[in-house]
Amino acid sequence: MKDVLLVEDHVELAELITAFLKKEGCSVHHVTTGEEAMNYLQEQQVKVLLLDIMLPGMDGFAVCRAVREEGNLPILILSARGEKADKLNGFGLGADDYMEKPIDPEILAVKVKALIQRTYDKEPPDSRLVSGGITIDRSARQVYLDDQPVELNVKEYELLVLLVENAGRTLHKDFLFNQVWGADSFSENQTLTVHIKRLRTKIEAEPKNPQRILTVWGVGYRYEKI
Repeated sequence: MKDVLLVEDHVELAELITAFLKKEGCSVHHVTTGEEAMNYLQEQQVKVLLLDIMLPGMDGFAVCRAVREEGNLPILILSARGEKADKLNGFGLGADDYMEKPIDPEILAVKVKALIQRTYDKEPPDSRLVSGGITIDRSARQVYLDDQPVELNVKEYELLVLLVENAGRTLHKDFLFNQVWGADSFSENQTLTVHIKRLRTKIEAEPKNPQRILTVWGVGYRYEKI
């Protein structure tokens, strides 16, 4: 299994990123199109997907959507498109992080290693968290709603764990953002709003009238057992 699948049509940039990640101990497979990425993922497993947006043929957003529909592979978007709408679209499709070009390879390596560690370094096998119909199996990083599995991406999972661990307490939006994305993240606080919305669609009976993840206006969010 390779650590990273890099989907980037700019060959020189891809070579730079690949060389730096390999120096940091990560194995990398590079492809230049979305179609090649999907074909590779049908045959091979990787730990993290690094995904450019402006690709020939199938663009990065389409790849992100297709990969997320199949599972929880961590996705980090690399793009010259730095508009807020592009970032929100990426997060809305299930990306775990978004970096604007030009890419700082050192920061990229830190983000990749953090995604791998958070996703694949398992917690003790008895670490179960149960609250109001939600069961979180932290050893398998799996969430169940009324005994039915719920598919979450990395950041959705981390956000839900943080909320459930603090059930009944209002958590400030800045605290949530810093805990899940990091105080030095280049993402925006709007990212938190997008992930809260996605979580609600997955665990609330009526996402527009949430009973579990409540908004405390002007402050943040609170998880309630029901």
